[in-house]
Amino acid sequence: MRAYQIASYDTPPELVDIDLPPPATGEVRLAIKACGLNFADLLLARGRYQERPEPPVTLGMEMAGRVEALGSGVTTLAVGDRVAVYNGQGGLAEAANVPAERCVRLPDAMSASHAAAFQVAYGTSHVALEHKARLQAGERLVVTGAAGGVGLTAVEIGALMGAEVIAIARGAEKLDIARKAGARHLIDSESPEIREQIKALGGADVVYEAVGGDLFTQCFRATNPDGRILAIGFASGDVPQIPANHLLVKNLSVMGLYWGGYLAFRPEVLTGSLARLFEWYSEGRLHPQISHQLPLEQAGEALDLLRQRKSTGKVVVTM
Repeated sequence: MRAYQIASYDTPPELVDIDLPPPATGEVRLAIKACGLNFADLLLARGRYQERPEPPVTLGMEMAGRVEALGSGVTTLAVGDRVAVYNGQGGLAEAANVPAERCVRLPDAMSASHAAAFQVAYGTSHVALEHKARLQAGERLVVTGAAGGVGLTAVEIGALMGAEVIAIARGAEKLDIARKAGARHLIDSESPEIREQIKALGGADVVYEAVGGDLFTQCFRATNPDGRILAIGFASGDVPQIPANHLLVKNLSVMGLYWGGYLAFRPEVLTGSLARLFEWYSEGRLHPQISHQLPLEQAGEALDLLRQRKSTGKVVVTM
């Protein structure tokens, strides 16, 4: 089968032919139909992600497809089931062996592309806003990178939860996408005095921050007393330093979130969140945004769209 993988962390990924063994105990073989890309895939390819598996590594953290074989001991799934799975790797391939316990059955109406674009982006935002920040209806939510893969879902879920959403993104086109997802106020990330613009709108009660650098600092300084700041990622490459004395004076809370990390110590947080999200999708309340969909042969171009920040919402690779 074909797989897009790195042979080492010092060499670029390439499309290669590999053999896939039968699924092991507790695993299923998934015929992959679509793989959703994430900024973390870029970090993993360079060995800069939180997890650093031993190469060779097939890229692609989340995928959707159809079960085509069962390993011994698997009783919760059947051949032919349509599922999505977050596996951390293996999605940019024609097939993968994945743990059955991580597989989530798909609603009948959900396409493989929507499913592949769904788990990490919507899961991250829902766990961040509901489980971590305890976002309440009527609170003011600031979202940075608001037209990106996770940022756009934070806008959509925040609005669904009743928050007043302030979206920060680069340029009129991206801001309009955030507006259509539910943002009430729009701020261009290239404009000056972002802190002052947020303060003029009443300040932030919750900040969903995925960019880092100066933008984090501006939002931090615009957060109201007793506010909560969610550190989601650092797309700018600049990890901010947080002045602890300001946390004390303003009674602020800064919370980090690594969505995949819950698999190791509280997987029920993710399964409960995904159950709610699939329910909202089935009710027509969530609308995944896929700006680009490319075939496996163009996996490198698909990753470049993320690297160059040319995408909005998600980029999906199809098999």
